Amino acid sequence: MPEQPKHLRSDYKHFQPITTRWHDNDIYGHVNNVAYYGFFDTAVNDYLIRQGGLNIHGGEVVGFVVSSSCDYFASIAFPDAIEVGLRVARLGNSSVQYELAVFREDEREACAAGRFVHVFVERASNRPTPIPARLRAALEALA
Repeated sequence: MPEQPKHLRSDYKHFQPITTRWHDNDIYGHVNNVAYYGFFDTAVNDYLIRQGGLNIHGGEVVGFVVSSSCDYFASIAFPDAIEVGLRVARLGNSSVQYELAVFREDEREACAAGRFVHVFVERASNRPTPIPARLRAALEALA
């Protein structure tokens, strides 16, 4: 089996600090794999709301996750302080592919790396729509 490429902190443009929680740990004493998807969602949506002006409660446009994956390299556990690195791999007319990585605070190599794709849709119709200008500018800053 080929060795996984290293995912380095310097490869990412934005970082979201996250505090692990007691209930993130599973019976094996480390953060359960499903929690990583929550970390990814938190990092992306915090960025979209704060930097891109996404109005999750009443805006005309919302982002739907249509694809996701994660690879794991090293365990993390509560009470680890982590940071999720975020960058944009591909930006289309109505979709964006994010690449994310989970780092322990001050570590250079990622403990996990993933990707997910958002398709932006009109809230009323659930049909794809072009990414609004402010949101697109925020995403371009991560490309």
